Amino acid sequence: MALLYVRGLSCRDVNKLLTHVPLAHMVTEPECLQCYGVKADIIGALSALNIANYKRKIQAFKHQGIDVIALGTSAYPELLAELSDAPLLLFCRGNTQLLKLPQIAMVGSRSASLAGKRCAQEIAQQLSAEGLTITSGMAMGVDAMSHQGALMATGQTVAVLGTGVDICYPRRNKALRDDILANGLLVSEFVPTTPARAMHFPRRNRIIAGLSVATLVVEAERKSGSLITAELAADYNREVMAIPGSINNPYAKGCHKLIKEGAALVESAKDVLQELGFSAQNGLYIKSEPTYREDENSILRHIGYEPTCVDDIASSAEVPITELLTQLVDLELEGLIESTSEGYVKTGGG
Repeated sequence: MALLYVRGLSCRDVNKLLTHVPLAHMVTEPECLQCYGVKADIIGALSALNIANYKRKIQAFKHQGIDVIALGTSAYPELLAELSDAPLLLFCRGNTQLLKLPQIAMVGSRSASLAGKRCAQEIAQQLSAEGLTITSGMAMGVDAMSHQGALMATGQTVAVLGTGVDICYPRRNKALRDDILANGLLVSEFVPTTPARAMHFPRRNRIIAGLSVATLVVEAERKSGSLITAELAADYNREVMAIPGSINNPYAKGCHKLIKEGAALVESAKDVLQELGFSAQNGLYIKSEPTYREDENSILRHIGYEPTCVDDIASSAEVPITELLTQLVDLELEGLIESTSEGYVKTGGG
C-alpha cells in the first residue's frame, strides 16, 4: 500500500519491476531498485516510508470489512494480473471468491433507452443463471440494470468503482450497492474515502475489461466510456461483443461501430455463451414463443422497441383510437408492451 503514495512511480513502472524484484522488497529494500534504472529521488521516497503506519491502515480497513489484495499474491485475479498496468492493490468489500470465477463485463450508456435497460437486465440474469459473474461499473443505466439482472439470479456480480469502496457513487444507487454487498463484490484500486473524480473512471474501465473474459456493450454512443472499455478488452486479447439496435437510436451507434470493426453480434444470452464456448451448468432458459390474439398481433406489429405515440399507432394500424386504447391496455396487462412518457414500447415478451 505504501507504494501508492510514492510520486513518480506508476502501476506500469511497478509491473515492470516485478519481473525482477518482489513487491515487498521494493519497500523493505528499495536500494535494490537502483540497478533497474529507478531514480534516486524515488528510492529516497521509498526509504522514507513509514511501513508500520501503512500496516496499521490495512488492519483498520480489515476491521471495516475491507479486504486488501496485493498484486503477486494468490488471491489476486489472474486475468487482471496480465495487464501491463495492473493495479498494485485491490480494495474489496463482499465476496472476494467471485474474483476466481469467470466474469463477463456488461457496459453501456447511463442514459440508455428503456429497451436497452431491459435487455441488459434480461441477458445479465440469464448469464448469471448459467454461472457467469456479471461485472460492471455501478453507474446508472446499463451498468445498474446489469447488476440488477445478476442479483435476480445468483447474486454473483462485481461492481468496479471509481471511488473508494466505502463511498456510494452515484448516491441514487445506494439500494443497489447494499444489494450487491449481500452476495456480490465491490472492488476499487482507490484507497477508501477517495471521492469520485473524472480521471478515475478511465482507470476503472481498464479493471472492468481486465477482470473479464469478454466485454458486452449493450448500448453506447460512438464516443463513450463504454467503447473505451471495449477497446481495452480488445487490446487485452479478450472477446468483444455488442448488441445491435435501431439505426435511429443514438445509443446504438457505438454498438454498430464495434460490430463493423469485428465485435460479435449478440441478440441473446445464448449467443454470448456460444461465442465464449462456455459450458453451461444448467440448461439455458429460453422463453417459448408467445401467442397473441389476431387483433393484438395486428397492433403489436406497429409498436417497436422505441417509443411510439398513440396517434402514430392508430394511423399505421388503421384502428380507431377508442378501440386502440382498449387493446393497448390489454397488451400492457399481458406484459407485451409498456407505456412511457413518449408513447408505447414493445417489451422482451413481445
